[in-house]
Amino acid sequence: MSLLNQPWLAMTITVIDSKDNGLIGLQGMIVDETKHTLRVRSSKGVHVIPKNVIRFTLDNGDTVIEGSKVTQRPEDRVNRRYRRNR
Repeated sequence: MSLLNQPWLAMTITVIDSKDNGLIGLQGMIVDETKHTLRVRSSKGVHVIPKNVIRFTLDNGDTVIEGSKVTQRPEDRVNRRYRRNR
């Protein structure tokens, strides 16, 4: 099962690119997900991150996820089919 089709709660997120330079390198555990945001608990507190401005990995994986491609409700994202990048 693809990471895109799994629930992300309690997974570790690492922001690798962002339009907001303050978010680059942010790492923490996802504690909540909405259609447009991720709520992440890091060592510096809880951050609300807009999905559409970040690229990130989950659980130290090698798959980079483009946040703007996953702006759906979590329950819709889990059931959606995604095209593979070739």
